[in-house]
Amino acid sequence: MSRDYQFSLEVRYYETDAQGVVHHANYFKYFEIARVEHLRTIGHEYAELERDGVLLVVNKIACTYRLPARFGDTLRISIHTKRARGARIDHEYQVHRDGDLLAEGTSTIACIDREGHVQRLPEYLLIDA
Repeated sequence: MSRDYQFSLEVRYYETDAQGVVHHANYFKYFEIARVEHLRTIGHEYAELERDGVLLVVNKIACTYRLPARFGDTLRISIHTKRARGARIDHEYQVHRDGDLLAEGTSTIACIDREGHVQRLPEYLLIDA
């Protein structure tokens, strides 16, 4: 699996709060989009993984906010896979606008089966530190 992926998105009006700033919860949605799209670029649809009994669930997630994003801003979302081994994937994220760092985050994703038991990641998702 490749370690890095990035994409751009335009902030939609409904993602903002009464002050016109992107609501903090939307950054976690941006991170999820990055994970799903990153998988797609390496040839794997998330729905395909689920059909095969491979479920990737958030175990831990955090975000540090630096500057606000607003309706109409074009954001550059970057994901870096720090490690993917055993039953977990560790990611780092950055959100930029015109070169300015707006937010950065981390997540740990666990691999489980349909019954909720921890299972090893498929070989094609593994990355050592």
